[in-house]
Amino acid sequence: QVQLVESGGGLVQPGGSLRLSCAASGFPVDYYAIGWFRQAPGKEREGVSCFSSNDGSTYYAASVKGRFTISRDNAKNTVYLQMNSLKPEDTAVYYCAAESTLIGGSRCLVNTMYEYWGQGTQVTVSS
Repeated sequence: QVQLVESGGGLVQPGGSLRLSCAASGFPVDYYAIGWFRQAPGKEREGVSCFSSNDGSTYYAASVKGRFTISRDNAKNTVYLQMNSLKPEDTAVYYCAAESTLIGGSRCLVNTMYEYWGQGTQVTVSS
């Protein structure tokens, strides 16, 4: 019953902004670890940002810190990733993921910690 559906990707110019959405069903996002990950062709999937389920703290990859912001709307059961000052190297397929067991600290940026994944949404940053 757990389902995650990403949306909001698209083509933007460098310096632009996008907001990605992850609509969750079958579980409450405030009780799960939730992460945003991205994968470019030929590269490993990397953690971008996440909520830990241990204490609800947020974590960011160094490459996006100060530019991206993770948030959630519990009433809508949706998690967002606001992406500002986008760079060409941000181009990737972006995935959201969820895990019911406790994930403490920055371990929520590790993709192998997660059981449930969305289908991904393409983000392309190009002039």
